[in-house]
Amino acid sequence: MAITRQKKQELVADYLDKIGRAEMIIITDYRGLTVKQMQELRRSLSPHDAQLQVTKNSLFRRALQEAGKPVPEDMLAGTTAVGYCFSDFGPAAKAIKDFADSSDILQIRGGLLGDQILSADEVKQLAGLPPRDVLLAQVLAGMQGPISGLVNVLGGVLRGFVNVLDARRRQLEEAAA
Repeated sequence: MAITRQKKQELVADYLDKIGRAEMIIITDYRGLTVKQMQELRRSLSPHDAQLQVTKNSLFRRALQEAGKPVPEDMLAGTTAVGYCFSDFGPAAKAIKDFADSSDILQIRGGLLGDQILSADEVKQLAGLPPRDVLLAQVLAGMQGPISGLVNVLGGVLRGFVNVLDARRRQLEEAAA
């Protein structure tokens, strides 16, 4: 059954909305997944503010062009499902990667991060990163180390100065006594 022009426009508008809100887009090949497996994957993405949507390649390509995003032509062939990560993309990418690894059916083709096209390997590497909170803690610890070292060095200089003044005070007291 052919899709009407109005339905195509609605689909493109829906794709555009999701593309505009997504931090990262993961393009997959879902050929061979059962409905139950697809529901399981969608449920695993829901807590991470992410969605999986089966797309029509030509309409998704048009939506990418209208959004001003690069079009990964080689990834838009065959059966395509797109994962939209709306907030922190790490946990959502990890959920898709873990499902792909466990099912051996879902194949990650690649993705888009901002205006950059990512290969499947790059998406899997991003999925392997620690959560955002852990990364922020690591950055903060990296910044805190040199600062605390500087404080210790400056504190040592001040302690030395105070010790010299205290020794001089004792010396003067002994001379006066």
